[in-house]
Amino acid sequence: MELILPFIIGILFSASLYLILHRHFFKLILGLILFGLATNLFLFVIGRLTRGGSAIIEPDENVAVEPFADPVPQALLLTAIVIGFGIQSFTIVLIKRVYQSFGTTDLDDMNTTDQIEENH
Repeated sequence: MELILPFIIGILFSASLYLILHRHFFKLILGLILFGLATNLFLFVIGRLTRGGSAIIEPDENVAVEPFADPVPQALLLTAIVIGFGIQSFTIVLIKRVYQSFGTTDLDDMNTTDQIEENH
């Protein structure tokens, strides 16, 4: 299983970059969602989650006793999830506003910013 996950992460990153570089905004949103998913999976794999106790040092010990779960990757993963939701919601609102202004979600049709002033 540990050998399959890097390939899955690579496929998710490549698919997300392919979708991000497309012309339509909907594919851009899907690409950003996949990119966030690949990043979260990458952090999950890097953290090497182990089954064991929490990383709490007992009063009679100087260091935590193995095996314990490292809390730093877990905190990074939670932070990445929150930031990913924020970016996704921002892009959805941005795409809605662009569609209201231009009437299209195709990037090739939006080659000039003069259309913004005409619609207002």
